[in-house]
Amino acid sequence: MEEQRLAPAAQRVQELLRAAGSDCRVQMMPATARSAAEAAAAIGCTVAQIAKSLVFRAKSGKPVLVIASGVNRVDEKKVAAALGEPIGKADADFVRERTGYAIGGVAPVGHEGGVRIFIDADLGKHETIWAAAGHPHAVFPLTPAELQRLTQGTVIAVA
Repeated sequence: MEEQRLAPAAQRVQELLRAAGSDCRVQMMPATARSAAEAAAAIGCTVAQIAKSLVFRAKSGKPVLVIASGVNRVDEKKVAAALGEPIGKADADFVRERTGYAIGGVAPVGHEGGVRIFIDADLGKHETIWAAAGHPHAVFPLTPAELQRLTQGTVIAVA
């Protein structure tokens, strides 16, 4: 990946990571990372190492962020059981309003307000995983333990 200036949203994620005491370094990719497969191809890792951020809307209206392995399809019933209420898909406006990010670049950190976070247990199988950094071309590497520390997310089986 080429070294270049970070987009404003990616720079914000970098600053949030630093403020949280993380050494993670945000990187801009020349190609988009809107899907797990695109991100893995651009990074040169497996799709399973991509920590994709999926935002759902709980029945109560609260935002729920599921950080899933790129190879897994989220079982909404499992997440709803862990949350204690049904969830459904969130539209683009809800995602931006509640997380501060656009779909395709939702970072696991720096959300605008009370987002409940669940982390796919399958991400723990990898030494290094890659998460979105606020922009479709921005990612950062981290360990599953660092992801849990940064987000205070609950680790569950999501697939």
